[in-house]
Amino acid sequence: MAGRRRWSTEEILDAAAVLLRTSDADSFSVRKLAAALGTDSSSLYRHFRSKTELLRAVADRILLSAMDGHHPEGDWKQRITSLALRVREAFGQQPQLAAVWGRYASSGTGSRLVMEEVLQALRAAGLPDEEIPVRYHRIAVLIAALIASEAGVSTVTPEEYEQGMELFRVAVLGADPERFPALAHFARDVRPLGADRRAAFEEILAAQLAHIEAAIGPSQPIGSGVSANDRMTTDETGVR
Repeated sequence: MAGRRRWSTEEILDAAAVLLRTSDADSFSVRKLAAALGTDSSSLYRHFRSKTELLRAVADRILLSAMDGHHPEGDWKQRITSLALRVREAFGQQPQLAAVWGRYASSGTGSRLVMEEVLQALRAAGLPDEEIPVRYHRIAVLIAALIASEAGVSTVTPEEYEQGMELFRVAVLGADPERFPALAHFARDVRPLGADRRAAFEEILAAQLAHIEAAIGPSQPIGSGVSANDRMTTDETGVR
């Protein structure tokens, strides 16, 4: 009697990604994945110790695809913006997996590549080393939240989208001006969440980067990568 086929780690991740495109992290299970592969759960647990570990690996593959062929260009703000847009585009092709990334994060090579690029860009901005981890965290949270939010909008069916738009129009255009005077005043200009997502993404990210730039101060040339201690040495001796 022929034994069960042995699935490779990459084949398991491929099948998991396909299954997650038609479901979500809550309904996903190792048992369902094993059934799709025609095997039993125990064979998959030889590759991944838990469902969470498997989901993190699936999300990491999206980050790896985003970083494939990426070459940092421009100043530190351009580098971070370019990276964020690449990650957004990668998850935009598989939006169901964006929620997985936002919930479970990742600790694989893809995640490390993204972290390395953002951290290097922040160092190039001239931030003191002690400030960089906090600034990195704010950027990471912002990007993950924006991508997860956008993915939620993009996964609705056309019927659900039209229903949502109708409810939006009723809620906004039909607002009682006495109870909601500001909403009634701006009703025809307020746009639903699904409109101009890329523009909103770029503007919100740009505002965060501008906040970081303002914190660096005029005494530090942007992009020089010179620390506070280096500046003191240069000011006092005239050399680095």
